Amino acid sequence: MSQFRWLTGRGPALRAEHLERRARLAPPAPLDARPLAEQRLVVLDLETSGLDTKRDQVLSIGAVLIESGAIDLARQFECTLSCDQPLGASVLIHGLTPSSIAAGSEPAEALLAFMEFAGSSPLLAFHAAFDQRMLARALKQSLGYRLTHPFFDVAELAPLLCPQATIRRGGLDDWARHFGLQVHQRHHASADALVTAELALILFSQARRQRLDSLQALQQRLAGWRRRRRAHQLAL
Repeated sequence: MSQFRWLTGRGPALRAEHLERRARLAPPAPLDARPLAEQRLVVLDLETSGLDTKRDQVLSIGAVLIESGAIDLARQFECTLSCDQPLGASVLIHGLTPSSIAAGSEPAEALLAFMEFAGSSPLLAFHAAFDQRMLARALKQSLGYRLTHPFFDVAELAPLLCPQATIRRGGLDDWARHFGLQVHQRHHASADALVTAELALILFSQARRQRLDSLQALQQRLAGWRRRRRAHQLAL
């Protein structure tokens, strides 16, 4: 294995093997009209050193795969990243100790492994905007890679598809309780990803009942829902 690092312009210094793997990463597949049950989707959750998307770092990545309308428990992703920042309160929240962070994978290796796992699939997360910004920044800093995969926010899909729940700005715990999901562990990336995936499957079932049986249809309905919400907020 070559340890030689290549300087990539203004980007990070990467080993030759990392450059080769980055070049082989699959581009995101365009959203299409295939039924939801035929989609391959990757549900992820990040644990971070804080909530500042410009300064804090990704500490761990957990992800599960939805394929053929079911969660593939045999194919999950979990990785802790090494971090050069003081952990602070994140140790108490995530249970990530300084020793586990010190023993974590180097960010470039962990992020490459995750993107290889994700492939060309769309990504789902709860409060996806935060995960998307954190992941995009980490990929740019560590790999010089621009994230263009589409993200769907389960926290948006839930009130869109289940307005009768009257849960406004609810968290993952609120929606899990609403649907009677068992949450055995929280603030752990892979466990949170699994709960989010279970919630997503329930919401996809609701979507099919509303004749929204594709990612294209969901994206279009979400766009209209966001416009109405913005107009309502401006009118207040």
